[in-house]
Amino acid sequence: RMAPKALKDFTGQEHLVGPGKMLRRLVESGRLSSALFYGPPGTGKTAMARLVAGLSKATTVELNAVVAGVAELKKVLETAKFDRAAKGQRTLLLLDEIHHFNRTQQDTLLPAVERGEVILVGLTTENPSFYVNAALLSRFTAFEFKPLGPEALSGLLDRALAARQRGLGEACAD
Repeated sequence: RMAPKALKDFTGQEHLVGPGKMLRRLVESGRLSSALFYGPPGTGKTAMARLVAGLSKATTVELNAVVAGVAELKKVLETAKFDRAAKGQRTLLLLDEIHHFNRTQQDTLLPAVERGEVILVGLTTENPSFYVNAALLSRFTAFEFKPLGPEALSGLLDRALAARQRGLGEACAD
């Protein structure tokens, strides 16, 4: 419930979303192309991906590579291709745990990413150089998410405790 709804609400990762930083500029301008968010768990990769999706005008599809197969992936890509051609509607595919896809599964994504039929945002806790094939990796802009420091964690807790509607503010006011 405390997930950020705007870039100003995003905590940490100043090297990516601070004033004038690349990811911030891409999101604010609506020009984010396929991207890879990687780093340790709990650093905000999924929160940022969902924030990007919420701010985009694209149809958003979320898949987890642990459970998604090639058939499901092909269906999403076919729909994205149709929507782009028939309606001019872009599709943003959030693919969590992309490192779980094998080479064949990753290769399935390549043509749609190359043709711009889908904007792919891959999320992984692993080093993409070892787990994402080179052809797909070369079509991404990679963003490394770093562990949150004490100040960022403290700020998150303070905001959760104070927020009346989405946080614990009502419960703590008693």
